[in-house]
Amino acid sequence: MLIPIKVKQIVLDQNLSPVVILSNKEGDQVLPIWVGTYEAQAIALAIQGILTPRPLTHDLIINLCEKLGAEIKKVLVQDVREGTYYAELYLHQGDKEYVIDARPSDAITIALRTNAPLYITEKVAAYTVNVDELVSEDQVEELEELLKDIKPEEDKKHLH
Repeated sequence: MLIPIKVKQIVLDQNLSPVVILSNKEGDQVLPIWVGTYEAQAIALAIQGILTPRPLTHDLIINLCEKLGAEIKKVLVQDVREGTYYAELYLHQGDKEYVIDARPSDAITIALRTNAPLYITEKVAAYTVNVDELVSEDQVEELEELLKDIKPEEDKKHLH
C-alpha cells in the first residue's frame, strides 16, 4: 500500500545540516530525510515556485520528459537501506510506464515542480516520527536565513 505524503518544510538539524520533512496528510507523522545544501535550495525554490534564469538539473529532466512525451505520474520513496532512502520516478509515455531510480531529494524536487503526487511505502512509513518530537521553531528560522542567502546564480560559480 502506498501512503500519500507532502513536503512539510525544510529544517536544520543540530549540526546545521538541511533536513526535508515529509508528512502524512494529517501532518502528525513526519519522515526526516537529510539532504545537501544545494538539494535543500532546489527543494525550497520548488516549494516557493521560483524559477531560475537558466534551467537547473531538475528543470532539464522535466524539459526532456516533456519533449519526449513522457509525464511524471508519481514519485515514490520506496526503500531505506543502511540509513539511505531510495526513490523512484514513475513516468508514462503513451501506454508504457518507466520506473526510474532517483535520489529522494531529486525526486521530491521534480514532484514539486510537476505537481506529481508523492508517496512512501509502508516499509518507509515505519521510519516516521511524531512531529512534536522533531522540529523547533529556532531550527526553521535558521534554515530560512541560510537558504535566503544562497542565490541560484551562485551555483554556477561553484561549478567552474
